[in-house]
Amino acid sequence: MIGCNWRRGCSPQADGTLPPLAASNEGRVNRTMHTWHKRDWKQFYEMARRPWQRHRPPRPVYPSGMNRVQPAAGFSLSELDDAGVDLDLAESLGLPVDAGRIGAYGPNVTTLRDFVRSSRQPL
Repeated sequence: MIGCNWRRGCSPQADGTLPPLAASNEGRVNRTMHTWHKRDWKQFYEMARRPWQRHRPPRPVYPSGMNRVQPAAGFSLSELDDAGVDLDLAESLGLPVDAGRIGAYGPNVTTLRDFVRSSRQPL
């Protein structure tokens, strides 16, 4: 049989030459694996150890009973509005937003105002 087979390899054609596909890569798919070298790992860990260029975005909380708070999925739209932050700015600052939450919790608004002021980005 003339042609290439993954088990038997390539067989010559009638004139003794290999088929065109087999002549280029001898019937095998050339897959190159890219593994990280030592300098790649070193660069990765240097970047992972670096502190944030800006302050880390604050985590929102909500009151859950007397003298208790629990972490919330994101800031409510009314908290963002009270702090003077629109959705585009919240996204660019990396702030989590939960559109399903209703109401504003005072400490969250204060924290948002302080964070936006410290991020040095104009409103």
